[in-house]
Amino acid sequence: MQIVIVAVHVKPGFEEAFKRASLENARNSIQESGILRFDVIQQSDDPTRFALIEIYRSMEAPARHKETQHYKVWKDTVEPMMAEARTRLEYLPVFPATDDWK
Repeated sequence: MQIVIVAVHVKPGFEEAFKRASLENARNSIQESGILRFDVIQQSDDPTRFALIEIYRSMEAPARHKETQHYKVWKDTVEPMMAEARTRLEYLPVFPATDDWK
């Protein structure tokens, strides 16, 4: 299992367009067998900042996700909206809040 958190800072005025594109990507992503969970969250005190919380069933699943058409469409759509390059952090679970990941 691998958990990926992607932080995104969009240019002011692109918040709604980013949400639309990201929700479409998330809806398709959760259909992938290698993805357990895919959340899109928006920072409450700065609406131009978002995070994608992606929980994968295996260490190989993130690479497979990046090969999907919906990921490629999302990436091409949102890159011009970004105020800066997105960042990505990878985590391993220590204590699960749910048994769903097993």
